[in-house]
Amino acid sequence: MRSSAWFRTFLIFLLLTGVVFRFVNLRHKAYWHDEVYTSMRAAGYEGLKIGQELFTNQVIPFGELQKYQQIKPESTLADTINSLAKEDPQHPPLYFAIARSWMQWFGSSIIASRLLAVFFSLLALLLMYALAGELFASHSVALMATTLLALSPFDVLFAQIARQYSLLTATTIGSYWLLVRALQTEVNQPRSRDTNKQRLRLQWRNWGLYALSVALGLYTHPFFGLTVIGQAVYVGLEWFANRPERSLWGQTERRRGWVLRFGVAIAAALILYAPWLWVIITNSQRALSVTSWSQGFPGMDFFAKLWTLSFTSLFFDLYFDSQLVLTFLLRVPILVLIGVSLYALCRYCDRSVWLLILTSILVPFLLLAVPDLLMESKRSTVSRYLISCYPGIQLAVAYFLTLNLATSQPGLNAARKSRRNRLHLLSGLISSDYPLKPWIRQGFFALLVTGSLASLTVSALSDGWWHIVPSNFNADTARRISAASSPIVISDFGYDYTNLGDLISLSYSLNKDMPLLLIQVPTWAKTEDFREQIQGKTAIAFRPSEKLRTTLEQTHGPLLQLSPTENLWQLSQN
Repeated sequence: MRSSAWFRTFLIFLLLTGVVFRFVNLRHKAYWHDEVYTSMRAAGYEGLKIGQELFTNQVIPFGELQKYQQIKPESTLADTINSLAKEDPQHPPLYFAIARSWMQWFGSSIIASRLLAVFFSLLALLLMYALAGELFASHSVALMATTLLALSPFDVLFAQIARQYSLLTATTIGSYWLLVRALQTEVNQPRSRDTNKQRLRLQWRNWGLYALSVALGLYTHPFFGLTVIGQAVYVGLEWFANRPERSLWGQTERRRGWVLRFGVAIAAALILYAPWLWVIITNSQRALSVTSWSQGFPGMDFFAKLWTLSFTSLFFDLYFDSQLVLTFLLRVPILVLIGVSLYALCRYCDRSVWLLILTSILVPFLLLAVPDLLMESKRSTVSRYLISCYPGIQLAVAYFLTLNLATSQPGLNAARKSRRNRLHLLSGLISSDYPLKPWIRQGFFALLVTGSLASLTVSALSDGWWHIVPSNFNADTARRISAASSPIVISDFGYDYTNLGDLISLSYSLNKDMPLLLIQVPTWAKTEDFREQIQGKTAIAFRPSEKLRTTLEQTHGPLLQLSPTENLWQLSQN
């Protein structure tokens, strides 16, 4: 590969293609369970109160559920925050507060709700370009990293759901960019008293912006704390480095100043986050209760499979079946590419650069994976919980793919060349004797582009995907229910109390007038009132609890399971 004008144009074309995919079929995929709760919280509702209003053994039209997706009359931002504090304290309020304002301006339709996440994903692209530019002082690497983020099947998936994950990606990348910028101001020696004062003001300003980015990240998602810990580990390793002459950020005596300022910035961010930290501590039992699904040890083979699927989904996401060997064989080249990229990064970059990227990947991952293995839980198998790790992988791969570009045609302006020489960012960064031939990198690049575009195309045409569990079969469920003659849907809270969210999810796909019978107590299904409600209709039970299903079988005979993958049952016509 050569960093020629045509290749940069091609990268820009691919980048714009990734941007376009963020808007393709934005309404097509099911508005899933978690998105329903985003709208519900932003609108100022509490799930418990909604359940008390709905599960009353009465028939209502499905369309009535939609009112809980619109701003609650006479509610305020305080209602949104209180709803989260009471029922979802593990979700900080920043995204939901923004979503509420967004709903007031643009409405509560599926497209409007998801456009907010798209906006944050576009912001993440700008921040990735800025971060890669600061780290590598190369437009080529910055453009490649931004293109990889734009084409990432994982990032496009989560750019199209009304949740805080695209904002989490943006705050993760943005905090690293501001951290690097803050460290940059520590490099130059002052020449006079005046310049020393100016430099000190600039340092505290940049560290202040970094502190603000950390606070915003923490108010976006608690797992942003993994990013903060990774950054702290990086600062600590730089502090204890045995060879300070190779540190990008100066000698030992000069490092004391920026380590102190880093500590002050983190302390300031924690002070800003203290109000919600108190909410989490005081409601910790509720937070543990609603995340109890993450308990249980599924086995090492399960961990290996899910980790492989998670990290490779950044570049390839054609999912067949977790039991098929082909699903994982297709991802082996991606794993090899990630490994080779990390090796190249550590082999040819300054320590301060590769250490920053390596800690951004390993520290968040180990903070999730090690407790999972020791305490028999499975949080690290949830792809979206590993978002803190992903930008580092994309930066490493971008660097490897443009390894020989910066030496042949870096595309730097005079100011950036001067800064590059001053910081020695590219001193020894790229070597012409790198053992892999250019055509190997070309092959990897072609593989990534092909895999990403194929994944994005297939995903865009699908109405469900792996990331919307437990609602990934809701589109099929809606079609089966709609195909029945005079259907009436029966449901209760469900065995895991997730039915409310998925019923509202179904209301986006079913006829608004379709009858819905929400049962408060399973034994009510034995009454004559229940028989009258379903008389002359095709009664379909949607994800009934074990008690309700047993009651229906005892009263109405064996139930017909409409699909082996969906907990959907049809009552006997008799």
